[in-house]
Amino acid sequence: MTENLMKESAALLPEIIQGGMGVAVSNWCLARAVAQCGELGVVSGTALDSVLVRRLQQGDQGGHMRRALAAFPDQDMVAPILEKWLIEGGKPKDQPYKIKAMPTVKMTRESEILIIVATFVEVYLAKEGHDGFVGINLLEKIQLPTLPALYGAMLADVDAVLMGGGIPLAIPGVLDALSKSAPVELKVHLVSAKTENSHQLVFDPSLFPSLGSRALKRPQFLAVISSDVLAKTLVRKASGLVNGFVVEHYTAGGHNAPPRREGAYGPRDVCNLEKIVSLGKPFWLAGACASPERFQEAQALGARGIQIGTAFACCDESGALPEIKRDVVERYRKGTLEVITDFKASPTGYPFKRLVPTDKTEVEPCRVCDLGYLRHVYEKEDGTIAYRCPAGPRNRFLASGGTEAEADGKHCLCNGLMATIGLGQIRDGQAIPPLITFGDNLSFLDALLSPDEVSYTAKQLIEYLRSGVATEVR
Repeated sequence: MTENLMKESAALLPEIIQGGMGVAVSNWCLARAVAQCGELGVVSGTALDSVLVRRLQQGDQGGHMRRALAAFPDQDMVAPILEKWLIEGGKPKDQPYKIKAMPTVKMTRESEILIIVATFVEVYLAKEGHDGFVGINLLEKIQLPTLPALYGAMLADVDAVLMGGGIPLAIPGVLDALSKSAPVELKVHLVSAKTENSHQLVFDPSLFPSLGSRALKRPQFLAVISSDVLAKTLVRKASGLVNGFVVEHYTAGGHNAPPRREGAYGPRDVCNLEKIVSLGKPFWLAGACASPERFQEAQALGARGIQIGTAFACCDESGALPEIKRDVVERYRKGTLEVITDFKASPTGYPFKRLVPTDKTEVEPCRVCDLGYLRHVYEKEDGTIAYRCPAGPRNRFLASGGTEAEADGKHCLCNGLMATIGLGQIRDGQAIPPLITFGDNLSFLDALLSPDEVSYTAKQLIEYLRSGVATEVR
């Protein structure tokens, strides 16, 4: 049997996929709880290096980070991280976090190691103590940390990689190469090129000989798509095997694919599922699927199952602050919860779902770019690489070639999403406010919660989703 056929015949992933949301909203606790229930638990791979160093600065409550760090195969790589970032007992709450270096095309060894280790930690903890399936979700738009992050996840034996937010043609081949501990490259996406130079992200596992040159498990690759045309392109042109698809409707939370008609979604933005079925790959439907009826409907349409985001984001185990989850439930019951598709907020240029503040008074967005995950990479006149973020300081952005239109209405997603999980920065004595993303439909709360309840577990959600749905023997 050829290598590709062996991969194609791998065991099918579970019917329910928990979405990889936000910055550590889909944290290891949530992914582990979902995997223990027999479904695919997914950790968000976004900004895990910053998440790790801030958890350590909080004193590593519960000792979970140190437990996972102790399992990393090279303790000489771990020791400097603990020495630099761990604060026993935690930093004072009114003091700012120390920040790590922002990601760059040519990563320093220290930055690469931190990404590898941090991603290993999150996946290791999610997989700890059970034999269920755990995946990691990455965004094509956050390109610079991708290669060391994938390697760190594979060192922790991740079962699946999910990626959207662009066209991840190169990722399947990267997974193939990393499974053999071979060097990998990705072409850098430039927003502006002044020369014909080609710039590459390069990662070579052989530079970390202490991690071993052994073969690693090649995780299954699921592309998150909203177009049958994109699915067909990935099947035909991807650098390696695409194992399946998550087909996302524009009602899903987080980033959405841009609509075909500017400023509004319509029928043309709904994926043709018959064409997806014809590709012969398993697929899962996402976007307003959190009910047994939608689960059954998805399978009747040929889907393997469903991916659920918002309903898992609201459950006890998610990384969102408990007070945020309680507020969402209360506002939903009062009929005051409002989720909008903001076509300007994200530095990526993609539409982004966000919760409107209770009093509908918009807080002035943070415009200090100090995390840098969504910075744009561009080429200067001399052919060198530089960075700018439309959500960063406006004058600096404009001076580097950005436009007023690009900067208009932008929010710092990096800092806002960190605040959503209780890791927000303190700046000038004030905490940066959370930026909260949910999907359009929260009607699942009616079925899951009695009038006197305000919370539920991942297990309760899964039991609800599976009520009336026959469980397939896997």
